[in-house]
Amino acid sequence: MTLIACKQLTKHYYRGTEQITPLKNLDLIIERGSFVALMGPSGSGKTTLLNLIAGIDRPSEGELIIDGAPIHTLGRNSLAQWRADHIGYIFQLYNLIPVLTAYENVELPLLLHNLSRKERHQRVAHALDVVGISDRHAHFPRQLSGGQEQRVAIARAIVTEPTILLADEPTGDLDRETGTAIMDLLKELQKEQGQTIVMVTHDPRTTEWANTLLHLEKGKLIEQVAT
Repeated sequence: MTLIACKQLTKHYYRGTEQITPLKNLDLIIERGSFVALMGPSGSGKTTLLNLIAGIDRPSEGELIIDGAPIHTLGRNSLAQWRADHIGYIFQLYNLIPVLTAYENVELPLLLHNLSRKERHQRVAHALDVVGISDRHAHFPRQLSGGQEQRVAIARAIVTEPTILLADEPTGDLDRETGTAIMDLLKELQKEQGQTIVMVTHDPRTTEWANTLLHLEKGKLIEQVAT
């Protein structure tokens, strides 16, 4: 079943008077429950596409339909609410707040939802358990290893039970062994919980965990491979 549909999706930026087009007339279908890896050289439009799907940015032209919702037509407030309800984002550099514990970092996105303290606690505890880091819930980011920080970041991304999990170079700052453990965790989320994952990566090894590999170049889809 189609979850994400891009139709002639285009994004323009301006650098002074020069128009930059990182994404041009992209047609793409992503199925619900799939694990998609996006590859391509720098400037090929990978992160732009991720940010459009996340509702962080808006397309200049074309259509973006996600779970039946025309994202390209939503106003700023509606888009912000949609993003809070449907998107989980895993950043390469974790983006944890250093003065908050692991528990508090994971709880943070839930504060945008109408949940009781008990409901928030149940969700945070479950997310920390899923990523295998419950025993570090009271630790601050500086007290965690890189792999542990990324697990907290993943827990924060899944705690709202998002429709789509987006990952921007999720293993880029990790050693190979830790990166493999993180990829195993993401694959488990896809297989066991039916999570739809769209991941940007420069590391060909990480594509082994994906179902579909997309190659972008100069803002266009040049290849789509089932892995």
